[in-house]
Amino acid sequence: MSLYHRIAELQGDRPWGAMLDAGTGRNSMRWLLSLPTERWTAVTGSASMARRTDTEIGTRSRQADRLVVGNWLDPALLLGERYDTVLADYLLGAIEGFAPYWQDQLFARLRELVAADGRLYVVGLAPYVPQLPDTLDAAGSLVTRIGRLRDACLLLAGDRPYREFPLDWTLRQIERAGFRVLHAEQVPIRFGTRFVDGQLDMCIRVLERVADRQLAAALHTHVDTLRMEAHLRIAEDGGLRTGHDYVIAAEPCLTSAGSACVSTGVEGTEAIRNFLMLPERRLPDAKADASDGQLRQHGGWFGEAGRSPVPAAAGMP
Repeated sequence: MSLYHRIAELQGDRPWGAMLDAGTGRNSMRWLLSLPTERWTAVTGSASMARRTDTEIGTRSRQADRLVVGNWLDPALLLGERYDTVLADYLLGAIEGFAPYWQDQLFARLRELVAADGRLYVVGLAPYVPQLPDTLDAAGSLVTRIGRLRDACLLLAGDRPYREFPLDWTLRQIERAGFRVLHAEQVPIRFGTRFVDGQLDMCIRVLERVADRQLAAALHTHVDTLRMEAHLRIAEDGGLRTGHDYVIAAEPCLTSAGSACVSTGVEGTEAIRNFLMLPERRLPDAKADASDGQLRQHGGWFGEAGRSPVPAAAGMP
């Protein structure tokens, strides 16, 4: 089951209405086009991503649908507009490349665009690059080493890597921005060869821009070695099972100024944080085949393993 399917489950019978894809890409757009929306707006900070997304759209857009290149730092971007459903699909991690050190303002900025009875869905990735490889199992160590090598290549080439944030941090920011959290859950990841090759191929491409060619050659050799190690491990274990994606559903608070906003009914997000301290609860894999999962638009992959649900508010699945 993809994370998009999970969002559709959480949406239930609610109409999608006017929908905003706040950090669009080919995969979220493919899903968006499959939904019975009234109209949609899709925003990306990258002109090249806009071109690829426009190719995905083809002739399937309606007169009211829009693909916009813009930066959420711009206060005029979508000023005064309101949407029934807002999707922030790995947007939090990608913001670093377009608006660094601004992540704590993102949800307040999106809050202005969510209708009073609307819904916000957030998809994120638990950080894995900062972890110490020596403290992890074989799969976790490999994924962390791949992420570190990718980011090192990007920095040496003059680019800015993405910066992911954990679920607990994200929940706090969503509440502070004036949302009530309805549901949050972690989804275990199974990384496959497409993830490995996607990240390491990115390294190879950007190494062309590293001025120190001796260093670039050494890093190229390291890429090849790490790729071989990861492919062998995946062949033996059927994937690299490590880390989590997460999905959050929230709605705007309708409280008077200064009033507290209570999340997930009586339990609040404290129940979610307590849940995260428990041993992981994993459902059986939805599909035990050779698939690597589905492409994450911001450079990673989410797997098909089961999810670890968190207590939801009344009326939520």
